[in-house]
Amino acid sequence: MSICELDILKSFIGLYPLFILLRLIIYTGKGGTGKTVTSCATAIKIAEHNYKTLVISADPAHTLSDAFMMPNIGHDPKQVLPNLTALQIDPVTEMSRQYNTILSYTAALFSSKGIDETLAYEIAMLPGMTQLFSLLKVEEVDRAKTFDAVVLDMPASGEALRYLYFPKLVGSIGRKLTGLAGLFSGFAKIFQPLAKFPTPTKDVIQSEMELLDRLDVLSNIINDNNRTSVRLVANPDTFSIENAKRVLMSTSLYGINVDMAVINKIMAGSSDEYYAKWASFQRSKVEEAKANFYPLPVREVELYGTELRGIDMLRKHGEILFGSDDPSKIFYRGEPYMFVKEGTAIKMTVQVPFTEKDDFSIERYGDQLTITVKTVTGQIANVVPLPVATAGMKLVKAKLLNQKLKVQFEKESL
Repeated sequence: MSICELDILKSFIGLYPLFILLRLIIYTGKGGTGKTVTSCATAIKIAEHNYKTLVISADPAHTLSDAFMMPNIGHDPKQVLPNLTALQIDPVTEMSRQYNTILSYTAALFSSKGIDETLAYEIAMLPGMTQLFSLLKVEEVDRAKTFDAVVLDMPASGEALRYLYFPKLVGSIGRKLTGLAGLFSGFAKIFQPLAKFPTPTKDVIQSEMELLDRLDVLSNIINDNNRTSVRLVANPDTFSIENAKRVLMSTSLYGINVDMAVINKIMAGSSDEYYAKWASFQRSKVEEAKANFYPLPVREVELYGTELRGIDMLRKHGEILFGSDDPSKIFYRGEPYMFVKEGTAIKMTVQVPFTEKDDFSIERYGDQLTITVKTVTGQIANVVPLPVATAGMKLVKAKLLNQKLKVQFEKESL
């Protein structure tokens, strides 16, 4: 469904402009694959389809200024073209601006244990916080309803997509913990001299609740496959393709839709033996990637003869990628979870590409199923909510078949 189709639907039901559905496209891939320029090229083409578009990057190298060849693209939105605005996120600035109360309290906890105050602030910025606050900017944009589409250039990381599931996990756990903090904060103040650490104030608890509310909204945006798509970016080499395969596995497990893969920097054929050999090797890698990513559409872009930067080159890149297609459309829609009732049993199917049967661990906790998958970079886990119909059932078997995990529930005998 493209933005145009969403607009028709909204106009038909009479909610436009009261209810604007933000289209979110997230590009991720290994560093150096052309992720940022592909994000910028997509944003230009969407803007030229007359949609108000925002391209966001959280890369600390300030790559948007380099890509557009425009100085001073920073944390204040800057218009690049009609209908196109660019924003370079500084996550530390974002957190200090909006959640300094939480940051100060966390730093105070470390400081109370004898850690230097300056170092305590550095430690308070826990791993993943930069990615999380980059994503929270999407929630802020959605709330403001000033843009039709956001193209997000995710920080380069083999496990960057972990942070797309992070809002759901933190929101679920954090809300329970914050509720307990509010309930027992009065008792905590009484025992503060014995505990020797600062108790959260009402301002801290209020800030936490506001953060959790935003995480809930962000989680809903990311997991809405009618609004959000992840697009993989790779080069015709083993390392970046393997990275993209891990991302596809993660997104499938987390229920986030991937609708396209892009392979940049493909060498053209050559009469020179050395370059011809490289071109042949890269072509084999492209074909391997297309087989691995099937049925995802794969867009191929040859290596340019000059550096890919500036509006004109980015526009050309967008034309090669999309041609006459609307880049905001959803090019592929998978079904990450499926529940089917067969007789007295319920069967659940989860897509988990590029895994083996020995990579899994499955545990049930009440109305949730925890699936843990072992990868070469560690473990990833997802908590899948189960339908109410499984309440009186037990998990009887699970098996991996054709890149899909099939789990069966049956009624417990009396």
